[in-house]
Amino acid sequence: MQYIVNRRAQFSASHRYWLSELSEAENWKKFGACSKFTGHGHNYVLFISMAGELNKYGMVINLCDAKHVITKEVTTHLDFSYLNNVWSEFQETLPTPENIARVIWQRLAPYLPLVRVQLFEHPELWADYMGKGMESCLTISTHFSAAHRLVSPALSDEENAEIYGKCGRPHGHGHNYHLEVTVKGEIDQRTGMIVDLSALNKVIDDYVIEPFDHTFLNKDIPFFAQVVPTAENIALHITDLLRSPIKKLGVQLYKIKLIESPNNSCEIYCNQPELSSVIATSNEPGIPRI
Repeated sequence: MQYIVNRRAQFSASHRYWLSELSEAENWKKFGACSKFTGHGHNYVLFISMAGELNKYGMVINLCDAKHVITKEVTTHLDFSYLNNVWSEFQETLPTPENIARVIWQRLAPYLPLVRVQLFEHPELWADYMGKGMESCLTISTHFSAAHRLVSPALSDEENAEIYGKCGRPHGHGHNYHLEVTVKGEIDQRTGMIVDLSALNKVIDDYVIEPFDHTFLNKDIPFFAQVVPTAENIALHITDLLRSPIKKLGVQLYKIKLIESPNNSCEIYCNQPELSSVIATSNEPGIPRI
C-alpha cells in the first residue's frame, strides 16, 4: 500500500520579471509592475509530498531527514534571497511559482521520493508540479457572494421540503463562496509562465465573478431557473463557463473547487465535456448543503 506524507517549509524572497532581450517598454507591457527594477517579494509556503510504503518503523520516510534535505538543498539557498540571482535555472527561465516549484523538484528528486511540489506565492496563488517535464498547474483563489434556494421545479412543495429542509425556505439564504480555478499547461522556457496571469484573472472575473457576485442565483442566473443551485451544480456550471475561454489562453482547465462554507465544498476535475448540459436535462434533484 502506498502512503503519501507531506512536509511544510517556508522562505521569504524577492524576484523580478524581466527579460534582457526586451526593452523596458516591452517588459512593462508583458509583466506590468512585476518588471520594476526594485523587484518585489513574497512569503513563500512550500509543501513537499512524498510517497512510499511503510518501513519497519511505521514511516514512509523519516520527516526529520526530509526536513534536513529540504533545508540543505532548498530553503538555505532561497530564504532572504533575490531569486533571479540564486540559481542558474532562474536566469534562463524566470522565477515564477510554476518554475520555482519545478526547479525545487529537480533539487530534491535525488534525495526524496517526490510525488508533488506545491508552492504558494500567496494564499490566492499557487503552483503544483508533479515531475512531468515542463508541465505544471497553477491555481487562482477568488470569491463571490450570492444567495440561493434549493428547490426543484420538478418536485412538489412537500417533496422539496423533505429533501432540502430549511435550505428550501422561500426567501433563500446566502454564502460567501470561495472559488479555486486550476489550470494546467507547459511552462514557457523563457517567461516561466504557463499562462498570462492577468488574462486568466480577467476571464474568471468576466465569466464568473461579475455575473455571479451579489445575485440570487435562482433568479439572476438563467441556468438555475430549472437547475437546483447546489454547490455541485454551481461548480459544474462554472466549469462549462470557463472551459472554452481558458482554452483560448493556451492552457487547460484542470480543476474547479467551490467552497460553499467551512463545512461544505465540491471539487470537479474538468476532463469531461459539457457536464452541465447533462445536469440541465435531468430531473434528479441536487443534494442539500446545510
